[in-house]
Amino acid sequence: MNKMTKIGVSALCGSLASVAAANAGSLDVTGGATATYTSLDGVVTGNPLGMASAMTFTGNGELDNGSTFSVTIAHNNKSTYSSSAIALTTPTLGTFTYDEGGGTGLDRIDDMMPTAWEEVDGTGLGVGLRTVAGAGGNADIEWNIGVGLPDGMNAYISFAPMPGGGQKNANKGVGGDTGAVIGPGYDVVLTHNALVDGLNVFAGLSEIDQTAGHGDREEQTWGATYAVGSFTVGYQQSEIDNPGATGATYDNDAYGISFAVNDDLSISYANQESSTNVASAKTIEAHSLQLSYSVGGASIKIAETAVDNQNYVSGTNREGRTIAVTLAF
Repeated sequence: MNKMTKIGVSALCGSLASVAAANAGSLDVTGGATATYTSLDGVVTGNPLGMASAMTFTGNGELDNGSTFSVTIAHNNKSTYSSSAIALTTPTLGTFTYDEGGGTGLDRIDDMMPTAWEEVDGTGLGVGLRTVAGAGGNADIEWNIGVGLPDGMNAYISFAPMPGGGQKNANKGVGGDTGAVIGPGYDVVLTHNALVDGLNVFAGLSEIDQTAGHGDREEQTWGATYAVGSFTVGYQQSEIDNPGATGATYDNDAYGISFAVNDDLSISYANQESSTNVASAKTIEAHSLQLSYSVGGASIKIAETAVDNQNYVSGTNREGRTIAVTLAF
């Protein structure tokens, strides 16, 4: 997105003047808005019109030893805030990030399949599959090692003292009861994009302490994408054991292919299958055909999605389509 404005910290007046002198930095603001029309077969849709508004604030600064820091706050979908993160990048130890809102640890590779727009479960038709999140799916601290590794490799280690409930605590706040989760969670993620030209491989695992009656929650995923010419293909497998229910497991397989017709037009097809050993639950099968077309700061996106056994419920078969117009500024 294009930068909307840049506000120098030194330009702030009044009581912030002395702070600005000691901590010179900048605050960038970007944003956008999306209007959607969603049609769902077999259910009462009601009003099909929707809108998402988005603003992202990114502050940057530097310490005397060459380390840099940043803070990111996202305000999406007319909520108070959707996610926030504070990151410290050092010259020799990589980057340390405190994150709220997901996207770190194992959650950064929960669905890596190539698409023209969205994940299969994010197009307006809720598929309802259980996918990996790990400790990075909640508030966590992540270390991106980033130094001393082979070219093209990244390693991430994520830690959360109590990864449950999805709380985003305010200053001095606490999360309260997290159900079956009683202890810390750890994620390890590896990615490599320099083994073969166009190939990106990734893998990760997670373990979260739970009560004795549930057993520890264990999650893992691995996969790869390969880009050649205008095509990108991908495959990913993931598994979740004991997510808050004794003996429950979820096994997911995903694949996708995208094609860039030109710089502005892309199309894609992606498929997700999720099976579980939970009694009476059925295997979810879902797929989504998508198109994205951009004109400057505007884009039009279309998704046609279908699911069998939605939310693992037998015979709950649905189809839906979403048209979105996005403006970026």
